Amino acid sequence: MGTITVRNLADDVKQKLRERAAARGVSMEEEARDILGKSVLSAGAAAAPEGETLYATIRSLVEPHGGFDIALPRRSQSAANRMTLSAKRILLIIGGGIAAYKSLDLIRRLRKRGASVRVVMTSAAQEFVTTLSAGALSADHVFTDLFDRNDEHDVGHIRLSRDADLLVVAPATADLMAKLANGHANDLASTVLLATDKKVLMAPAMNPRMWSHPATRRNRATMQKDGIAFVGPAKGEMAESNEAGEGRMAEPLEIVAAIEAMLDEKPKPLAGRRIIVTSGPTHEPIDPVRYIANRSSGKQGHAIAAALAKLGADVRLVSGPVNIADPAGVKTTHVETAVEMKDAVESLLPADAAVFVAAVADWRTANASGEKIKKVAGKGPPALQMVENPDILASIGHHAQRPGLVVGFAAETQDLIGNAEAKLRKKGADFIVANDVSHASGIGPSGVMGGDRNKVRIVSRTGVEEWPEMGKDEVAARLAALIAERLQATVV
Repeated sequence: MGTITVRNLADDVKQKLRERAAARGVSMEEEARDILGKSVLSAGAAAAPEGETLYATIRSLVEPHGGFDIALPRRSQSAANRMTLSAKRILLIIGGGIAAYKSLDLIRRLRKRGASVRVVMTSAAQEFVTTLSAGALSADHVFTDLFDRNDEHDVGHIRLSRDADLLVVAPATADLMAKLANGHANDLASTVLLATDKKVLMAPAMNPRMWSHPATRRNRATMQKDGIAFVGPAKGEMAESNEAGEGRMAEPLEIVAAIEAMLDEKPKPLAGRRIIVTSGPTHEPIDPVRYIANRSSGKQGHAIAAALAKLGADVRLVSGPVNIADPAGVKTTHVETAVEMKDAVESLLPADAAVFVAAVADWRTANASGEKIKKVAGKGPPALQMVENPDILASIGHHAQRPGLVVGFAAETQDLIGNAEAKLRKKGADFIVANDVSHASGIGPSGVMGGDRNKVRIVSRTGVEEWPEMGKDEVAARLAALIAERLQATVV
């Protein structure tokens, strides 16, 4: 499947994209999406020659690589409708770490959504990014010194700590976390954090060994008990050579999503409800380098977990191996196999509801080899003895601690409704979300599994409700609303 990335494009196309993106204050990727979206949504209407030429160029680059898969902007996603943080005041504290460069993009993302941003920078942060950069992006004064005569004439650190709707620390270094956890206040950043009466969100960023150190773990646990929220860190390559692991700061859009969730003042119909969600594939080992799996990307399951969290639920996500970030505001357990997933789900009971989106492998090898199975000349492939994996949906659907609402998914390539109805009867679910994952489904060039769109039917004992094709985030939001409605009508 081909996707649009900067590296796919010729230099002249990159330059044109760069110029157009800079003029609008967006990224090159966003500019490419807008051009493609306008070309497609115009549905034959005459497009601007420049956009048409660029559209054709990008398509010609991508199609030879196996398809044209890009999220198109919907008409409802106008600039006005994206002002999700309009009139919100964010105080951003930038700690000293290489991830500080991401905080500049975070400022831009927040202001694009209507927030006003004031910035506090530690002395260490100024070794990585400049106050000039942060000030230019925030369009405000950058605060750095606890004893600044101009800022402190009216006890400025108290004013900063109280004037904001939310304090965000990104990157949150081990030092800043230790100061807040232990009540230290020897610079502007730590003093502001200690003096605030507002919510605080931390985006940790540090070397993996620093993150896993018992002192850092204790400090995080202390802050969580004090009501501090966290987003990330993620796993990945570090700035240091040959260093990798958990410690990368969450990406700016992940932090924005966490901020939006914390400042969302809409009613929370799922507040106080605990909901389990499974997502992604499972990997069933054959030997140390081979495994049985499927094409699930985890996009739909992760989107459902995030949508439920936005409605106030305490969401516990059990995820198989995926290449997407954990949803903000969701507690995630990572597993590999079906047996591990079943054990993780059962350990999270009791719960008010459970949504089984994961595409669990039906079978596993009876005895996975401890060594790589070698190919031997003249001999055929080894015979693999297969055994059935546990049926997680059925086990929870008939469990002594069965949640009040159990939702299953049915990914089928034939007889969609018939198979979903049979699954509903057999598994003990309240309803089944059925989707056609065959290539004949017509859902995008890559199909449902791995793609960004879906078309589902809600199969229950009262009948079948067909939903139109929509983005997976929209399916998630609509399903979360349905779950909230069912739970409000059910005593659980």
